[in-house]
Amino acid sequence: MTTPAATDPRFPVGKFAPPAAYDDAFRAAAIATLVALPANLRTALSGLTDAQLATPYRDGGWTVRQVVHHLADSHVNSYIRLRFALTTERPTIMPYPEEVWAELPDAKNGPIDTSLNILDGLHARWTMLLKSLKPAEFGRVWVHPDHGERTVDWMTALYSWHSRHHTAHVTELRRAKGW
Repeated sequence: MTTPAATDPRFPVGKFAPPAAYDDAFRAAAIATLVALPANLRTALSGLTDAQLATPYRDGGWTVRQVVHHLADSHVNSYIRLRFALTTERPTIMPYPEEVWAELPDAKNGPIDTSLNILDGLHARWTMLLKSLKPAEFGRVWVHPDHGERTVDWMTALYSWHSRHHTAHVTELRRAKGW
């Protein structure tokens, strides 16, 4: 799912690289990562102060608070895309400007518990749906206007990586700062 861990703080678990082939074992591992995200993220964030939440995870990067809100925004969008892919033939999805959304007041200043609560419920629903899919349904397609066709398999792999990627932003910052 990823390249080896990079020294680049933007990619603490490496850049996303989809597998050459998808199978039941790969899907189960990716879904297990999605199941674990809410608890893993809460553990990574445990005990952080408001000042620490306002700290960018790297120079020029989002704050920890923005990362948490971004996870909720991004994963909600992915869940909706999944539902469209399963119920509509080749739907074209609407991209969202994540950098702009991260600058909105709720993402810059809002309490992280709001997004953590979203992630709790969202991941319960999302993974329940993913676990119910037949192998052929992982081949369902949606279309991104800028990036072309994407499958449910690809999306599951991407968001498994995305979950580990942003959790590692927090854990690596904590390690670097000695928090």
